[in-house]
Amino acid sequence: MTVVIDASVVIKWLLQDPEHEAGTDKATQLMEVVIRGEQSVLQPTHWLVEVGAVLARESPATAADDVMMLSALELPATEELQILRRGVELGIELKQHVFDTFYHAVALENRDSVLITADRRYLRAAREKGQIIDLMDWK
Repeated sequence: MTVVIDASVVIKWLLQDPEHEAGTDKATQLMEVVIRGEQSVLQPTHWLVEVGAVLARESPATAADDVMMLSALELPATEELQILRRGVELGIELKQHVFDTFYHAVALENRDSVLITADRRYLRAAREKGQIIDLMDWK
């Protein structure tokens, strides 16, 4: 199985604030298995830009270094046009931000893939589409 890891999970791993962010330990475990190559991952092309935007707001002192470290991980990303199309269609259908739906589109367009998210709002809106799980349910 391949995982798609959305920004809500990556941010938990980077900010490491378990007192204010549930799931920090789970995010860390997930990222560790990805970094060790024990878990395949596929990201949408915008993932690093989105994470950088959140970091610039939430952690300006470390944002630039964190983005460089993430870039050095060289996580595979897909540029397939069908992902773009599916992400836009999901955004319209689910009335969700397209940046969120692009992650899900990657999972839906790639067999044996699942989106792992900590974004409960998106999870509620998109669960019926399948191939999505809450970070807290990841094993």
